[in-house]
Amino acid sequence: MTDDAPKPHPHMDRILRVIDYIHTHAADDLSLDQLADVAAMSRFHWHRVFTAIIGASPAQIIRSVRMHKATMLLLRTDLPIPEVAALVGYPNDRSFVRTFKEAYGQTPKAFRATGLPGTAPHPNPQGGSTMFDVDIQTTPDKRLAALAHRGDYAEGSVVYQKVATIMSTGGHWPQTSGMAGVYYDDPEVTPAEELRSHAGVLWEGETVPDGLEEVQLAGGRYAVLHFKGPYAGLSEAYRYLYGAWLSSSQESLRDAPSFEHYLNDPTSTAPADLLTDIYMPLAG
Repeated sequence: MTDDAPKPHPHMDRILRVIDYIHTHAADDLSLDQLADVAAMSRFHWHRVFTAIIGASPAQIIRSVRMHKATMLLLRTDLPIPEVAALVGYPNDRSFVRTFKEAYGQTPKAFRATGLPGTAPHPNPQGGSTMFDVDIQTTPDKRLAALAHRGDYAEGSVVYQKVATIMSTGGHWPQTSGMAGVYYDDPEVTPAEELRSHAGVLWEGETVPDGLEEVQLAGGRYAVLHFKGPYAGLSEAYRYLYGAWLSSSQESLRDAPSFEHYLNDPTSTAPADLLTDIYMPLAG
């Protein structure tokens, strides 16, 4: 970092600790006093510091984390709604349903019924359950400013929140072109605890900010699948891209990882409206 580069906020590490705690204790009673203790900051000041750094209050971040976890549970499990509510910190399922509807415009039951993985933007006229829009693009080399994550991909949201915090505190967003993630393992064959990934931003500046590592993404030909919907549905998109599309295209794969480019903000966008581009590297 150069001398004239924006400096991280002096309390950034404390806020990152709170973010970690919120993600790992989403089912607990997350009081403001308790989070002040996690931050090791004065109760008189920490709420204002957190809100100034993140751009949202602790209550808003807690709700966002809990709702994200709820959408994953609703789409990946058949747990009853009251159990999902309890697992994301709502012992009263009525309050959970009310909060979920306020966030996403539909009840958890309706979301589960309409947002199941396998729902695609277009029917497949050749048979099969789904198809997606895919085109081939040639891209230049890209760089990520990122943090490594090991474990269930669905739990990687905490890493993205940390990256976003570092971007905000250092005033780095103008040097980025959106958030992205690199995924090195197939979750259908690799145990969840062994999955490896990087979460970060597409970096257009010079030296990456302190606290992040640089990850190189080789340019070249990519098949790019355009996905609209909840992140829990991305597994179906990958199956289509690596299965039906790859078979019909007769393309060959290049020895490089796939990556995802997130085109809107999951903290302020309904799951049905999330936009993600999946880049699959092609030979040639």
